[in-house]
Amino acid sequence: MHDAVIVDVIRTGSGRGKPGGALSGVHPVDLLAGVLAKLVERNGLDPTQVDDVIAGCVSQAGEQTFNLARNAALAAGFPITVPGVTIDRQCGSSQQAAHFAAQGVIAGGYDIVIACGVESMSRVPMGSPVGGRDPFGPKMAERFAPGLVPQGISAELIAARWGFDRDAVDGYAAESHRRAAAAAATGRFDNELVPVPITAEDGTERAHTADETIRPATTVEGLAGLKPSFYDEATDARFGGLPWLITPGNSSPLTDGASAALIMSERRATELGLRARARFVGFAVVGDDPIMMLTGPIPATHRILERTGLSLDRIDAYEVNEAFAPVPLAWAAELHADPERLNPCGGAIALGHPLGASGTKLLATLVNHLEATGGRYGLQTMCEGGGMANAMIIERL
Repeated sequence: MHDAVIVDVIRTGSGRGKPGGALSGVHPVDLLAGVLAKLVERNGLDPTQVDDVIAGCVSQAGEQTFNLARNAALAAGFPITVPGVTIDRQCGSSQQAAHFAAQGVIAGGYDIVIACGVESMSRVPMGSPVGGRDPFGPKMAERFAPGLVPQGISAELIAARWGFDRDAVDGYAAESHRRAAAAAATGRFDNELVPVPITAEDGTERAHTADETIRPATTVEGLAGLKPSFYDEATDARFGGLPWLITPGNSSPLTDGASAALIMSERRATELGLRARARFVGFAVVGDDPIMMLTGPIPATHRILERTGLSLDRIDAYEVNEAFAPVPLAWAAELHADPERLNPCGGAIALGHPLGASGTKLLATLVNHLEATGGRYGLQTMCEGGGMANAMIIERL
């Protein structure tokens, strides 16, 4: 067996995932291609040495279809001999790409592989692949009668089960923005952010180098004025009354972005004179209740801790994707986690959630945080559509 190490991991700044957002004018293939090209360039790597490109993407429709990973590798100027594959494990797609990449290295199937992801939610809106059709079928409807629910309802169900009120979720959201703004102001993201060339309608050019979704002035008082997004009388009756506290302010925003990680065997990194920044310690993936849907990070964390023999108090930072504020709050309550170690640089509520790109995006922030603070172990876990979750632990080298 071989150790799988992270040599580098980078991301674009977030763009608001709607027309007029900073990255809305960039084709998703080009958005990912730019990150791939930058990744090999800044590590002096000959791309002919890359065994595979594994890309996460959720809405594989329109501009994000026809095997986006292969298209982005070719658009990045990689040799035609470099293959690519696109995968979908919903919000954890590029975290799963990192798992597959590292597991391939550990098994000896790869020497060098890039795990990456992209989502242009401004150009390919969430839900586009459905096209008005039923993606579940009659047997799923029968098993989970009277039917599955949107993720926002799942977030309401979590808030109800764990007893969170509006102040708790809005307070968490405001803190996410505060931490993200502080991290940005002190340069904590500088090593992971790569510029994206942008051409405006008037022909002027600039580079997008920041997270457009951070709102430094966010306050609990301001968030309190937002109306719940998912209230439905029939749904409320079905579940016996929900708190109805999920708003755009305590949810992750629609986001455009791309990210990528250069993963290889430690032996190969040494041969190439490249510094391994972290190694993969363990992996887990679980299924959970598809109606609660977003609680998967809890059993995934229990499983990864059991597999690695580590306790949570030995983990220096936890990245738990902030799809909605109740998700990390419930995770922390169940795991008795230290809130100061939870998403220490802010999370998706502030930094954005470009679906297919979020896994390697979080990994970039986690690696850089461990380096900045001298931490040893980091845990990353993500809830995923359909009631699943990935978890992994890395060790800074």
